[in-house]
Amino acid sequence: VQLQASGGGLVQAGGSLRLSCAAPGRTDGFSAMGWFRQAPGKERAFVAAIRRSGGYKYYADSVQGRFTISRDTAKNMLYLQMSSLNSEDTAMYYCAVTNVVLSGIRDWTNYKNWGQGTQVTVSS
Repeated sequence: VQLQASGGGLVQAGGSLRLSCAAPGRTDGFSAMGWFRQAPGKERAFVAAIRRSGGYKYYADSVQGRFTISRDTAKNMLYLQMSSLNSEDTAMYYCAVTNVVLSGIRDWTNYKNWGQGTQVTVSS
């Protein structure tokens, strides 16, 4: 089942956006969910992840303090609240799930159920 990310768009530098991701309906099969992004000509990069329980959150250094990842388990939804956006945040954003935790949680190759992503463009 592919996850569907939404909420992207064009925003001015310093602005905010909230991305949403419809999570799998199955309650087994993953231990965490994450957000990744990929800019043209660059590799897919870790943004943030959250344990299935919601108790632990992980962030890339570049977004720490500006982005917040959260889950609504009742609605099976994943969110990424982004603020103080800058041009370096321009990328396609993807959500996915993983069965690993700890150090592997930042590695996109450990994730599955990738969808088409949602484009975020920050204008300066």
